[in-house]
Amino acid sequence: MSDPIVLGYQEMDTVHEEFEELLATAASCADQQLPQQIKVLVEHLKGHFAMEDAWMRQDGFPPAECHIAEHAAVLKSAEEVQPLVDKGNVHVGRSFVRTLASWFPAHATHLDSALAAWMCKRQLGGRPLVFHRRVASID
Repeated sequence: MSDPIVLGYQEMDTVHEEFEELLATAASCADQQLPQQIKVLVEHLKGHFAMEDAWMRQDGFPPAECHIAEHAAVLKSAEEVQPLVDKGNVHVGRSFVRTLASWFPAHATHLDSALAAWMCKRQLGGRPLVFHRRVASID
């Protein structure tokens, strides 16, 4: 597992950490547990995205529509996948979890980081400072 994605806005960082933990659990669970893990993941996504969408609408975040549309597309996929997994289609569920895991870093880095900076600037008067460990390269 990689380092968690930290953007410097505590509420967002907390929900992102929860999301990454749920993804890891869904990725490693037994097949018979996958339907329940997908259900938990979908419920988390609904709350996670509703929270971010509300921030964007309340605080006039300029690129809100693009960000909100991406959330809606992910939720639409999640709501299409869940009944298939409930009917025993484990392959679709595993593929969905892998897709979410590969989608999330770019979403967080590009869209959520801009929102985190906007929220910090509006509430605290400045951008967040986030320090990351430097990973040594192997030559």
